[in-house]
Amino acid sequence: MGRKHAIWTAPEAVRALFPPGLSGNDVNGLGEAAPRRATPIFWHRPEKEAFGALQEKVVARFNSVPAFHDVYAKGDRGPRKPDPVGAVRRPGTPEGFAGEVKAFALANEADLVGIARLDPAWIFEGYEHALPWVVVFGVGMDHERLSEVPSTAENPTGQMEVALAYNRGARVAMRVANFIRGLGYEATPHSGPWAGALNMLPAALACGFGELGKHGSIINRNLGSSFRLAAVSTDLPLAADAPDAFGVDEFCARCQVCRNACPPDAIHDVKQLVRGVEKWFVDFDKCIPYFDETYGCGICIAVCPWSTPGRAPRLAAVWSQRRRAK
Repeated sequence: MGRKHAIWTAPEAVRALFPPGLSGNDVNGLGEAAPRRATPIFWHRPEKEAFGALQEKVVARFNSVPAFHDVYAKGDRGPRKPDPVGAVRRPGTPEGFAGEVKAFALANEADLVGIARLDPAWIFEGYEHALPWVVVFGVGMDHERLSEVPSTAENPTGQMEVALAYNRGARVAMRVANFIRGLGYEATPHSGPWAGALNMLPAALACGFGELGKHGSIINRNLGSSFRLAAVSTDLPLAADAPDAFGVDEFCARCQVCRNACPPDAIHDVKQLVRGVEKWFVDFDKCIPYFDETYGCGICIAVCPWSTPGRAPRLAAVWSQRRRAK
């Protein structure tokens, strides 16, 4: 089935906040043949990005809804500051430490945990970061609540669920960072929605969370697209997990659900060349104005067939089998 609604276009007042002559797609590297690090574009400090004026409007719009302001400004995001690093480094093996960290994270609100050696390419331009390992966490969302997107000031349920997931991810990251610091090793937490040095999406793909979907989010074999990311970078010796491919790429090439449901028509039907890699890509210039209009949107994740509770494992089994049969 095709699109059932007219394409939404951004109000001129929002488009006027774009820097003159600058496209967010250019900043993101659309059409570039050479690999490079991602450029900060949104949810960074204004001095590090080009779209600060638009971001200020989005933040002000969120904060104008008391429910959003309370959950973001006053929500429980765990300890405010990391603990001091222990004076003595506890000895251990990478495999042993990896098992301990994963068990601790899963016992402290994480639903997914994976480990990868930190690739410098995952650090945003303008940032420096030297820790060699990254532990990535996924926190699942309630699909029934998420499905109430797009949110409005009168019914913020869908985006409230997103905010609560970000807060839970922040708690996981800080608790795990403090656990590692207690072992005598450096550990830096990373959590959303505000961005820092680490681009968590490629790290999550590398540590086995799944594959990139047509909607620009990761699809996991158990949680589908309905989860948010947090992470900890560290110098604790760890054992890396492997990427996990189970047929998402082939599925998304055929599926049109998120593309047809996207009001501003921001989802491409075919992969695009982005900073030297052919990948699924979402049009920033179309997506972000609607993101502002709807307090964060989230429609593409909510309608994704993989996000329906209980469906992702069945789809993964079917498409893994198709992949092996090729």
